[in-house]
Amino acid sequence: MTYRLLRLILSLVAYVLLRPQVTGLHNVPRRGPVILASNHLSFIDSVIIPLVVPRQVTFIAKAEYFTGHGIKGRISRWFFTTMGHIPVDRGDPRAGQRSLEDALVVLKNGGAFGIYPEGTRSRDGKLHPGHTGVAWLALAGHAPVVPVALRGTDKVQPVGRRLPRIYRGVQVHFGAPINPTRQLTAGVRPAQARRELTDQVMASIHRMSGQELASR
Repeated sequence: MTYRLLRLILSLVAYVLLRPQVTGLHNVPRRGPVILASNHLSFIDSVIIPLVVPRQVTFIAKAEYFTGHGIKGRISRWFFTTMGHIPVDRGDPRAGQRSLEDALVVLKNGGAFGIYPEGTRSRDGKLHPGHTGVAWLALAGHAPVVPVALRGTDKVQPVGRRLPRIYRGVQVHFGAPINPTRQLTAGVRPAQARRELTDQVMASIHRMSGQELASR
């Protein structure tokens, strides 16, 4: 109930101040496991996507957001916990694999998981090559991947800016689901299957986002 109330309040604020334009939302299944794979322009991305999707979306978040002190720390911990995000200690050498394992649990419970295949926010505005963790997750969880392209969130909260600002040009585009069935049934080598599926996802994001591609 707390999540629904928080989401309602934030949605009202977002639609009044940002008025995001959303397309392709019908591509997101209302139930069952699904991976939302998005480009990553701003911290605010992990807030915008759950607000426009009509089901709870879990993201991985830095452990520091859950362990801060004082009023700011308590608010941060309450917000990220209420949103259902999962803490990950980036100082842990196995952090990447642990985050995928946590995400797999979400999918096996029929949930929606949000991931940024680029691995981090784009500091130059370009679309960087995708890491194959998104494909590992799709193949292991037998879950479709819905590509997501964000536009304008870097204008709301550019990298390095602490507070968001009003910008009524945010766009959120959801592409057609990419199902890992072919890779699962065609006898493709695992590494090749992961690379192929990841490239499909990134190509869809590129078509929708219009971003310049960064060199590999």
